[in-house]
Amino acid sequence: MSRLSGPALRLTVLVGESDRWHHRPLYSEIVHRARAAGLAGASVFRGIEGFGASSLVHTARLLSLSGDLPVAVVIVDEEQRVRAFLPQLEELVGEGLVVLDRCEVVRYTGRGAGGAGGAGGAGGTGTALEGTDPGRTDPGSTGPGGGAE
Repeated sequence: MSRLSGPALRLTVLVGESDRWHHRPLYSEIVHRARAAGLAGASVFRGIEGFGASSLVHTARLLSLSGDLPVAVVIVDEEQRVRAFLPQLEELVGEGLVVLDRCEVVRYTGRGAGGAGGAGGAGGTGTALEGTDPGRTDPGSTGPGGGAE
């Protein structure tokens, strides 16, 4: 998908920072599976305080040494693409909250996007993941080889 605009679906997955999937952080597994599924992008946000179904408050305050702060994984794409991804979450998320919201994409542009098509990443789209490429060599690069693709 080269462009995303108009009506979309926002998927928010709320889990604990210490939740794991085969020795990997659960939030990281969700992001990598979203990328493999060709979704438009995924971002992870770390909370500073929260509670869930257990009613136990987790906080980042200095005197409270909580190792399980809330984490939100947010994915936005066309409704059918997001819904097709939901079965993977059934497998991954044992404890947490999965929420779907209808939204409208006003602007979706990747780095180096000089028009339709975007830059970098699978499918040629710019995503929230571009800045996290471990092979990135300079601030303007979008991949291991550097430079716009």
